[in-house]
Amino acid sequence: MASASTSTTSASASASKVFTPTERAYLAGQPLARLATTGPDGGPQVRPVGFVLNDDDTIDIGGPALSRSQKYRNAQARPQVALVIDDMAPADDPIAAGWGRGVEIRGHAEVLTLDAPPMAPEFFSNDVIRVHPRRVISWHLEPDAGRAQARDVD
Repeated sequence: MASASTSTTSASASASKVFTPTERAYLAGQPLARLATTGPDGGPQVRPVGFVLNDDDTIDIGGPALSRSQKYRNAQARPQVALVIDDMAPADDPIAAGWGRGVEIRGHAEVLTLDAPPMAPEFFSNDVIRVHPRRVISWHLEPDAGRAQARDVD
């Protein structure tokens, strides 16, 4: 397990090579994601998680006593993961009123212990799962994008 510092971002971070400005703004406004990992038996495990989008386009996933969780052990042993952040667009949304919208991030996970918790220190430990995006799929976020945009980013 490595040690690292945390570098969180706002929706206005510039020069992202991974996310569009619209995707960054969307991710910055969402409090919850679902992390998919592969368990010891080869089966999927999906769990709701808190997350922070970093300036370098990585995503830190945190939680209380994270290093004792199955998702942490799964990510450590089998680092291919997927993260989905989605919601229902409000009825007055100009792009996808009443439809689902979101971002799926497929990538490589590394487990780290940070100098400080990435969010809500009263609830989160210093242990994180850091996702390095390799593929990004977004839907109903961009006005002229059609149904979905998918791209490799590594």
